[in-house]
Amino acid sequence: MNALSCKLCSFWSSSIGKKTVVALTGIVLLLFLPGHLIGNLLFFLGPDSINAYGIFLHELGHGAVIWIARFTLLACLIAHVVATIQLVRQNKAARGTQYACKTTVTATRSSRLMIWSGLTILAFIIFHILHYTVRIAYDFDGPAFQTMLDGHQTLNIHQMMFVGFSNGPVTIFYIIAITCLCSHLSHGVSSVFQTLGLRTEKSASAITAFGNLYAFAIWAGFLSMPIAILFFGVGK
Repeated sequence: MNALSCKLCSFWSSSIGKKTVVALTGIVLLLFLPGHLIGNLLFFLGPDSINAYGIFLHELGHGAVIWIARFTLLACLIAHVVATIQLVRQNKAARGTQYACKTTVTATRSSRLMIWSGLTILAFIIFHILHYTVRIAYDFDGPAFQTMLDGHQTLNIHQMMFVGFSNGPVTIFYIIAITCLCSHLSHGVSSVFQTLGLRTEKSASAITAFGNLYAFAIWAGFLSMPIAILFFGVGK
């Protein structure tokens, strides 16, 4: 094992190393969500807008960019989950019967909530990928989900979303998962700033407010589509 490998192993083994991994991978995921949301909101502009966006993504870099993005996000997600679980296990192992101070108790409770909401989100991500990327729930490759755009046959993403979110149980699960995600985000934003040493007493309230506002915007944005489809028939 060379020196670099030893340093990486030492970094990963340490608590601060895992926290840094969680923070950095968290930043990647935090940056991804608004972009993904903006693309999805094109649903409200009609089939041509979101279907053209889908074509753009799949043809960007001759199809390579979307796969690079997928693998990067998957790697970040795995590292984020593994590091978080190991941190929780380390905290449990190191925790005695008495807490040093009240803030430790608060941090521990927050960590417990984060791990459970995180596992719910992970289950949802797996379901979401199987639903819309692997497409096991519906025959999305069938003629009912194909359309013509600029003289070319393409996947009708608009119809996929409408059919997917017209399913009551799927939409309810989606609402629960997105709510867990945003609860996770509201705490996660503050944790990122704290881990990277950017959170001070003066900036703490502003960072907390930003985290709550960011989480609410993501929550409202992602829920607007399934609620509009299931309860108001938008996109029919």
